[in-house]
Amino acid sequence: MSKVRYIAIEGVIGAGKTTLSKRLSESLNAQLVLEDFDENPFLERFYDNPKAYAFHTQIYFLLSRFKQLQQLKQPELFHEYIVADYIFEKDKIFAYLNLHDDELKLYETITSNIEKSVVTPDLIVYLQSTTDRLMNNIMYRNRSYEQNMSREYINDLNEAYNYFFFRYRGSKVMIVDTNEVDFLNNEQDYQNLLSEILKSDHPSLSYFNPASKRIAK
Repeated sequence: MSKVRYIAIEGVIGAGKTTLSKRLSESLNAQLVLEDFDENPFLERFYDNPKAYAFHTQIYFLLSRFKQLQQLKQPELFHEYIVADYIFEKDKIFAYLNLHDDELKLYETITSNIEKSVVTPDLIVYLQSTTDRLMNNIMYRNRSYEQNMSREYINDLNEAYNYFFFRYRGSKVMIVDTNEVDFLNNEQDYQNLLSEILKSDHPSLSYFNPASKRIAK
């Protein structure tokens, strides 16, 4: 039974993956890897005009994620764990959703030349949520460039994520039902999830609902 050392938190926009990643890194004294989405100069323009800026946005993210994850190949002497708020392969979800056929061919050519050298996580924690909850979370955090996102786009993205992770076999995947839980403010929910993550006998695909483990007070 191998120990879980490299943990990646995944989920659709608004699922809470960065919030959970930060808390996990504090609990485990882990090396924290956060996606630099704010640094993408095309992102805001993409949300205003997806057709014109989808390819620019996608390639920037692809190369930025590749560069960042390449650093994980260097030995980390001060941390036993690594926690990231994304996986490299998730880039394809957005590419297939947003790019035209000719753009996709070029994207696939670039990806095929670099993806094999990226380190894969021991465990992916996929935060599954309903589209309604995702939209509420996006509205609540009130990022200016996200306010023009349509419910249709988030719903399509949510379906694409579900399709991808239910079939993903590159790492072990734990699908977590987040619809009735609060990892930031409910300590029971968080500790239940933490204990589940640190198990050493994860199957290739598993399901977990932290709310079902709550102890009545």
